[in-house]
Amino acid sequence: MSKNTLFDKVWESHTVGILPSGQTQLFIGLHLIHEVTSPQAFAMLRDRGLKVPYPERTVATVDHIVPTEDQSRPLADSLAEEMMQHLENNTKEHGIRFYNVGSGSQGIVHVIAPEQGLTQPGMTIACGDSHTSTHGAFGAIAFGIGTSQVRDVLASQTLALGKLKVRKIEVNGTLQPGVYAKDVILHIIRKLGVKGGVGYAYEFAGTTFEQMDMEARMTVCNMAIEGGARCGYINPDRVTYDYLNGRDFAPKDADWDRAVAWWESLRSDKDAQYDDVIVFDAAEISPTVTWGITPAQGIGVDEPIPTVAQMPEDERAIAEEAYQYMDLAPGAPIIGTKVDVCFVGSCTNGRITDLREAAKFASGKQVATGVKAFIVPGSERVKKQAEAEGLDVVFKNAGFEWREAGCSMCLAMNPDKLVGRQLSASSSNRNFKGRQGSSSGRTLLMSPVMVIAAAVTGMVTDVRELMN
Repeated sequence: MSKNTLFDKVWESHTVGILPSGQTQLFIGLHLIHEVTSPQAFAMLRDRGLKVPYPERTVATVDHIVPTEDQSRPLADSLAEEMMQHLENNTKEHGIRFYNVGSGSQGIVHVIAPEQGLTQPGMTIACGDSHTSTHGAFGAIAFGIGTSQVRDVLASQTLALGKLKVRKIEVNGTLQPGVYAKDVILHIIRKLGVKGGVGYAYEFAGTTFEQMDMEARMTVCNMAIEGGARCGYINPDRVTYDYLNGRDFAPKDADWDRAVAWWESLRSDKDAQYDDVIVFDAAEISPTVTWGITPAQGIGVDEPIPTVAQMPEDERAIAEEAYQYMDLAPGAPIIGTKVDVCFVGSCTNGRITDLREAAKFASGKQVATGVKAFIVPGSERVKKQAEAEGLDVVFKNAGFEWREAGCSMCLAMNPDKLVGRQLSASSSNRNFKGRQGSSSGRTLLMSPVMVIAAAVTGMVTDVRELMN
């Protein structure tokens, strides 16, 4: 049983009571909502004649169904337009802060909350979206929840949850050139599996994470859920505080000093007890690419696709399924695999630092003939900042499309979709069958710079070759 970890401290400080089921009734400090999972939740409140008692603790935006090209209203997709209208009406009715398209602050929910300082250490955060684990990068405990739980938080500002075990995942050392946070988390998931974290919160620790900036840390925590963990977090430190200081909703003046002192007290104690500890060496991590249909089916870009004989017995059936679906041969190199679509964006890798690094590798190059390549900023603020720095010009000169903020092809609940058997090099977080909009479309997950390398060569390429 874990003891004196940040998870334990935040959990205990937000415990309202223990329910007859044995679950904890947990107070939720910040509730984030969007257009997909909230309409039914609000309808449930309406059916029961309930209001939202703490509207100031809920913040809304639109992201999943928003087009990234033509955003004129009414939206071309009638269902998307209906969902937009529901969110507009529901937030107005209940007095909830709403960042709509054109507000200057709209974007992917897991991008806008951190960039505005809404996400802070020591919080409990919930959102009707799997990748809410992103916010754990700040030392928050953040959960993705279902629609009925969205209703519960709206109605009571609490959730009924069973307490998790805590696994410490330590990565030490300096990453090699061409290796990024995306590669680190894909490597961890590859080693521990998509079910390895079931029942756990992941605490990411060690010198590798300490050296990362906040946006890299968000990338890591974002994909904790892909490893089966309900949440992932990193202890807050000076990097966290420097990022937050001066942001819209961050504490000010004397409140800031008090907040930092409290945040420091939440860090896992040196003698904290964990349910499990796993250690990795950063030097062993190379640019990583998925080859299959789960985020755990990944390899270093310079490795061959594994054969069935190399896999544990319980992974062989899904490997066979992946070979057939992806049309990739076991034992073959992943390098040289032709790509059709290249996408940089999503709540995993659509932040300003992602775009800056991607632009370095796009500068002076050209998208390969026959490849559709596009860049989607994670928020309107990211887009504005990128344009102020001239990143959009770099991308457009290289032949990339420059889009408006939204989830885009991460999940294709909008016009950005694969067609037929197209193969995508994507900086997003899931490579499930049909995830990017085509029932037969194929996805290779990789870092933004690896996507750029694929776009300009027309095939999976080791980005280190571009560096040389």
